[in-house]
Parts: sequence; structure tokens; C-alpha cells
Amino acid sequence: MTHDITVIGSNMMELSTDIDRMPKLGETVAAPDFHMAFGGKGANQAYAASQLGSNVAMISKVGSDMLGREYLKHFKESGIDVAGVSVGKKSNGVAPCFIQGNMNSIIIVQGANSELTPDVLEDYRDIIKNSKLIVLQQEISLETDYRAIEMAHEYGVPVMLNPAPANDHIDIQHVAMCEFYSPNETELGRLTKMPIDTIDQIKAAAHKLVDLGVKNVIVTIGSRGALWVSKDHEELIPSYKVDAVDSIGAGDSFVGAFSHYYTQGEDISTALKHANAYAAVTVTRAGSQTSYPTAKELPALQRKLGIDVTDELVGA
Repeated sequence: MTHDITVIGSNMMELSTDIDRMPKLGETVAAPDFHMAFGGKGANQAYAASQLGSNVAMISKVGSDMLGREYLKHFKESGIDVAGVSVGKKSNGVAPCFIQGNMNSIIIVQGANSELTPDVLEDYRDIIKNSKLIVLQQEISLETDYRAIEMAHEYGVPVMLNPAPANDHIDIQHVAMCEFYSPNETELGRLTKMPIDTIDQIKAAAHKLVDLGVKNVIVTIGSRGALWVSKDHEELIPSYKVDAVDSIGAGDSFVGAFSHYYTQGEDISTALKHANAYAAVTVTRAGSQTSYPTAKELPALQRKLGIDVTDELVGA
């Protein structure tokens, strides 16, 4: 079976607490609200692409506990192919999130995600081989990412690597094997060890990666938009101005949306424009996956927010 997108990565149960302020060390403070939701960078990206109509497969490890069983059920109900999802020995990964206004702090507990080792991927060669695009992040081990990149390269399948959370020890040779490398400006600065305070400095850092072999560097720059740099192209795609409510999962919605639009046949520039528009909608809604609209919902939400996407949206 051929999939538009195969996401190899993490799933996390989000444990989100709204706070008035962070407690000091040793201090206990009251918080106004708490909720639990499905998250994790890999699962978020898969869910966003699936919501938009892509045929998505997930390769991941859920926990052997109640949270793992709930997540596996959620994958199935979301229309995501779970042939590559297996049950680990550990508890499910969790991500306690502390939300103060439109800012957030997150703690990652890998749990069963740590059992998604390079050897596990050998069981899913056919899924990797028969995919239009492989999407990776860094909430699983770098060694697993490296093996996924090597396997995709073996079969001529392009890879999009979203290097979050940042890791200072990533191997540039594997980065250079990716079709798309999609950091934010902070992650770009950590990899290149170059300043990223201005747009010109961000461009220079992105060009350094292109010179090292990366075909397309896509840098998300918050409210300033997304910068695309390749050997023969440099373009800043502006963001859409909205009143943000919750930024959790916004970067994942961008990656998932770009993957969808690109594998549906859009050129890179247009897919980035539509990914920006999708992510802009998500930050006006609470949660990560709970903020991701379907293709059917999207046009009305964009009109309500004054987001003018002049090109027809693929999948809408």
C-alpha cells in the first residue's frame, strides 16, 4: 500500500496545566485548569496531514499502559494507518505542559518512544519504501532518525526532518541527505553555530546548510513567517497576522500541513503559503491536535480570521 506521508516519530499524551505563574523550586501553587490531550511531535504532524486528507502512516511505539491503549485507538479513529505502530514495554510517553498566556513550557518523558530503535524500522521497510514523503522529528533517538534517513535514501524517498527538540550532536552528513530540513531560527543557530538575530543572519545560516548539501532549508521564524532557501532560490513567505491563543503544536501543524500540500502536488512556495495559513488558524484555538481543523472546516475558519489564501487549497 502506498502512503502520501509516513511519519516516523513520537506520540505523547499532553498533560496541560493553565498557570498564572510558574512555581519556584520547592513551592506549590494553585492552577486554574488542567486537561489531557493527544500530542507528541510525530503524532501531531501525522494528525495534521490526516485532517487535511492525506493518506498517512505512522511508525511509532505506544505504551503498555492505559494511555498507550487510548493513543492506539485515537490513531485508528483519526484514519492513520497503524500497521507501523507497536506496543512497547514502558508506559506511554507524556508531555506535561504549563501554559501561561500564549506562552508554554513543556517537559518530555519519552516512555515507550525510547523503544523505537533503529532495529524496529527493519520490520517496516515496505511502509518506508512505498511512501511519497518520510517525516521525522527529534523526540525519538537520533540513531533511529539516521536509520530512517538511510532507508529512505536507499529507496529514493524524500525526507523532511524537523529538528525539534534541538540537539547539538546531530550529524550534518545525515541532515544533508534530507530533501527538507525544517528548523526554527533557534534550532538553525544551534546546528550552524551562527548568529540568527536578523533575517540576513538567518539567511546566511540557511545558505551554509545548503552549501553542505541540504537541498531545501525551511526556517520557521514565528510572526515573521517561513524562509525557504535552496541552491537557486531564496524566499520569505510572510505569516498571517492573527490573535494567538495557544502556540502548543503550531510548528507541528505547519510541518504536517506542508507535507500534505507538497505531496498533493503543490510546488514548495505554494505549499509553504498554505502551511502558514493552516498554522495561523491553529494558534487561535486551544491545544495541539484539538486545534487542527479538517480540510472541510478550514476555508470558513480562514475567512473568519481574515486569512486571504488566494490559491485554491488542495484538499479543501
